[in-house]
Amino acid sequence: MPQTAKSANPNTANPNPSNTVKSALRTLDIIEFVVAHPQGPIAQDIAAALDIPVSSLFYLLGTLAEREYLIRDGRRYRAGPGLRRLTAPPADLTLADRVEPLVNILRRELDETASFMVRTGWEVEALVTEASGQALRYAIEPGHRKPLHALAAGKAILATLPEAELARYFAECPRPRFTPHTLVDETALSAALEQIRRDGVAEAHEENTPGICGLGAAAWLNGEAVGAFAVAIPAVRFNPHVAAKARAALARAAASLAGI
Repeated sequence: MPQTAKSANPNTANPNPSNTVKSALRTLDIIEFVVAHPQGPIAQDIAAALDIPVSSLFYLLGTLAEREYLIRDGRRYRAGPGLRRLTAPPADLTLADRVEPLVNILRRELDETASFMVRTGWEVEALVTEASGQALRYAIEPGHRKPLHALAAGKAILATLPEAELARYFAECPRPRFTPHTLVDETALSAALEQIRRDGVAEAHEENTPGICGLGAAAWLNGEAVGAFAVAIPAVRFNPHVAAKARAALARAAASLAGI
């Protein structure tokens, strides 16, 4: 794509941009080129028009497709829903639209499986999830449900319930024991929920699946509890440093959604 130099702007006049800046410019060029060609250019057309090495181009195209800024249709690339989300009025965005970029950031920052979960009855359901790229990982599919008490996200959600609703939960909801570590006793679980309210983050150490530790933080939108962000970490990688990093990342995700 032809570009015109503007000497009045020192940020664009630099003839030797860093590799990071060059990649950013190429990414924007690719998006603009694809949007300008709605029939869907193929990679070779993009490379020739923008003078981008094919090896670099395929990496950038893969990243843009992963983030849904572009979609791949056979050999052709077209504008994806990620671009539309950038300009959509907030009222038009679903909860999944809002949390998906934040889940992606969690996964990339921690390289552990990250999810956003919502309450469905007395269960927690994965609304958005991204699996870790590591060989040893915990995977959960969107739509998968588990009892609230067994996952960190579920306990984070329970901790937001009003007292009367929480009393109804304890009165009518069975709490099966999945591992020797699962909290099923009302007194023990109530104490854990009180700790979560103080800390802001829930933990579940091998309570649902042996060998998997989870952390979860309740998420609020427009003053209403709408679910919880969560990460699942194999116990062999779980340590105080990893836990602290995950806690901070979860707090940032929750604050971003709440607009804090």
